[in-house]
Parts: sequence; C-alpha cells; structure tokens
Amino acid sequence: METKELLKELISYATVSSESNLDLIHFIRHLLAEKGITSEIVFNEDKTKAAMFASVGPVDKPGILLSGHSDVVPVQGQPWTTEPFTGTEKDNRIYGRGSCDMKGFIASALNTLLTFADQPLTRPVYIAISFDEELGCLGVKDLLLQLKQLHVEPYLCIVGEPTSMNIATGHKGKTAYRTHCHGDEGHSSQAPLHTNAIYLACDVIAQLRALQTQLIESGSRDNDYNIPYSTVHVGTINGGRALNIVPGHSQFEFEIRHLPGDDIKSSLNAIFDQAKTLVHQAQTDNPDSKAGIEFECLTDYPGLDTTPEHPAVQTLSALSEQSQILKVAFGTEGGLFSSYLDAPVVVCGPGSIDQAHKPDEYVSLSQLQQCDDLLSKLVQETCFQRSEHD
Repeated sequence: METKELLKELISYATVSSESNLDLIHFIRHLLAEKGITSEIVFNEDKTKAAMFASVGPVDKPGILLSGHSDVVPVQGQPWTTEPFTGTEKDNRIYGRGSCDMKGFIASALNTLLTFADQPLTRPVYIAISFDEELGCLGVKDLLLQLKQLHVEPYLCIVGEPTSMNIATGHKGKTAYRTHCHGDEGHSSQAPLHTNAIYLACDVIAQLRALQTQLIESGSRDNDYNIPYSTVHVGTINGGRALNIVPGHSQFEFEIRHLPGDDIKSSLNAIFDQAKTLVHQAQTDNPDSKAGIEFECLTDYPGLDTTPEHPAVQTLSALSEQSQILKVAFGTEGGLFSSYLDAPVVVCGPGSIDQAHKPDEYVSLSQLQQCDDLLSKLVQETCFQRSEHD
C-alpha cells in the first residue's frame, strides 16, 4: 500500500483525544502482523486507549526509533470544506484531520517497517505510537517505561511532528497548572470584611508576571528560538457569581514554556510560597476567612536539547534534502524520549505546523514522498552492513 493510501486509512479513524484509539491500533497491529511483525500494546488504566511498539531486525543493537502520536484535536466548530475524517486527495495534497499532525509521518514510518521487514538488517527499526499527546504528552510515559524494560536503546529517535522535513534538535519544556482560589462570599457592600477570591487570583497572576519579567531580564537565552527566553502565560480565568456578591471562588490556568537552563521548579516553588503568604495575610486580616489557594498540575514535560553535532544527527542531516537544522516553538514528546531513553532525539516530519489544528488540515504529496525517501535512505545507511568498498 502506498503511503498516501495508508494515510487515508489512518485519517478515517476519528482518534480525537477524547475518544478511544483502539480501532486504529488494531488496524495497525493487523497490518504489521500480515508481514510477520509482532507488536507490544500498552493500555491506559481503563483500557479504552493504547500505545504500541513494534520492531524489525535484530534486537541486540541500537536502532532507529520512529515515533508518532495517534490522537488528533477536535474538529467541532471549524469550517471544513472537506470531510475531516476522510482522506481527500486534491491539488497534490491529502486533506483530513491528522494528515500533518501527525498521521502522515506514522504512515511513512509504517511503510518503512513493512518495506524492510524481510531485509538483512544489522540494526533494528522501531516504531512507537502513543496517545493523548495533544492533552500534554500524557499517554507516552507508560510506553517509555515499557521500552526501558525491553532495553530499547535507539541509535537515533525521530519524533515525526510536522517540520516541513526540517530537522529540529530542540524545543522548550512545558509545565501547566490550574489554580483554584477560595475566598468568602458576602454582600458587596461589606466587601472589605470578606476575602475576594478574584483578588487572590490577581495577586498570584501578578507574581507570575513578575516571574516573566525576571526571566526576560536575567533568565537563560537561546537565540535559536524566535522568543529566546522562557515564557509565562495565563490563558483562562473565571470567577464570581454577580457584581453585588464578593466572589468565593476564582480559577485560572497558566503555563510556563521553559528553556533547559532555567530552574523552573525553583521558580514555581517560589510562586507556591508566595501564595501561602497571601493566604496567611487574608486569614490574619479576617480570622474567619476560608481563604485558600490550590495548584493543580495539568501537564509537565521536559524540553529537548540535542546537540546538532551528534554523529546520528549529522548522518540524518547529510541524507536530508533540507539543509536547515533548527529549534521549534511547539512542544513534543521528544524531550521525554530523550530523558527516558538517553538517546539523541530530533523532531522531523512531513507537513507544516502552520496547517495543524486548523480546518482543511493537509499534507502535500511531495512532503510525504520526501519523508519516505529520507527514512529509506536512513535505514539503508545505518541498518545494513557496509563493505570496505562502500
């Protein structure tokens, strides 16, 4: 099956993060089994979703690991002109949800395994498919623990997020929290006698803004990023019942996208300590106050910072049609692969991040072909015995 036809099949499975991906995983397992390739399955706790891992070639040497996530973002409310869960080929593109983010790479990686399944490989070629990446890289961690138990030691790991086939060696890490602020409801005419939960939220946000200023002025810098410092962002806030009621609850969400050189855990601990001080002050001002501030971690994953000079990265670069090695602004599972498996990791895949998460998402046929060609050349270059005359 051509990569584009396989991609169309993958798109037809509506693996939105809120839904199960098991039908897709079963399809892929059957596809690999027809070629004699066995696979490992790692279920989530309630067995409604699964990650999978498969390999071809010997298992006693470091190999090429190709990684992708199976989940996609929702399509509700988006003005699609094609059916989002039907792979539509037109204008030398494949349209459909997940076409570039990132089922195009998964299709190419699967075809690579199928192509080389019965070849005399001297290194293995692996594929790892996760779930819930779009929710904050939540579904890959148990899979990575399984890979460690299986003693998988990649020579190179490629996370196939859409980079227009450029090779990215870095991205920022991310930590995100939902903050719950509790106060005391009361009549607004008596506002000074009550703890205003929205004020508590604003005071914490002020501390977060001060942290952003500190990171800009004295934090790490990496000019390979368009924003060369760690960023702090508050994305949602809500609270209160009515204007004449002192709000008893407020909630906001924030994220920090951080460079490897910044000690974000210490910065967060300082924010948490400052929140305790705010609560203590509110309770001092009003001994009957129910003031409280709670921080709920939503996601936390490390950044990626692979040296471009690593031999495996240099090999991939030499085989690539793209000359640019860069760093990307968006997060991936790459930092987790790097930290769990202690392997060189790059992000490289067909399609552009500019098309991801949008209506009429697409990947071009030329990018799919470029991905097929690069993976084939990489396997031939690194996974076959080379003679003295090569």
